[in-house]
Amino acid sequence: MLAQETYSTSLWQLFSQSFDLFSVVLIGGSIAAVALIVRCVLDIKPTRILPASSVREARKAVATGSPDDLREFAARDRSFLSPVIEAAALRLGGPSEAVREAAELAASEECARWFRKIEWLNLIGNVAPLVGLAGTVWGMIIAFASLGATGGQAGPAELSDGISKALFHTLLGLCLAIPCLLVFGGYRAIVDRVCTRAMVVCGELVDAMIELREEG
Repeated sequence: MLAQETYSTSLWQLFSQSFDLFSVVLIGGSIAAVALIVRCVLDIKPTRILPASSVREARKAVATGSPDDLREFAARDRSFLSPVIEAAALRLGGPSEAVREAAELAASEECARWFRKIEWLNLIGNVAPLVGLAGTVWGMIIAFASLGATGGQAGPAELSDGISKALFHTLLGLCLAIPCLLVFGGYRAIVDRVCTRAMVVCGELVDAMIELREEG
């Protein structure tokens, strides 16, 4: 127990002694990462991207064949389907290819919107180790500059202490990058899977809209 307390105290001392601009950047990145992760947990859910109720309502609106019903659905719905249905409904009086092209463009924009919600985690996860490495290099420069200033007379204890402080920045960078990349990878798989399913559903709905228009 005593050894654990001594280690914890020395780790805190190492953090306080290594505190500089690079530490501030990494701590700020950690705060931003926590906020982004919480946002992902609350916002990125299959039931928000493509809820089953929205799919049922969209099918009912398409089955009526009325552009007004389609626009009404798009106005009240907040799922992946609404901008695609709205874009297709606005061009329903034109050629079929124009309807499909408008729907595909809206679906691509909607996919990009959901992926942008997690892209910052990828950015932080890739930049954090580089910031930590930069802090380590800066700390090593200071350590060896101090060694040169003493004429190479610094002992192993002093030199190892300076190097450990420098490497602490790399540790901070990795501690920030690893959870960011893990969360990004997990939610990227969710977004990709659900958005792919949503695009398939949108394609079916748009085809049904065009078929009803041609039959009418």
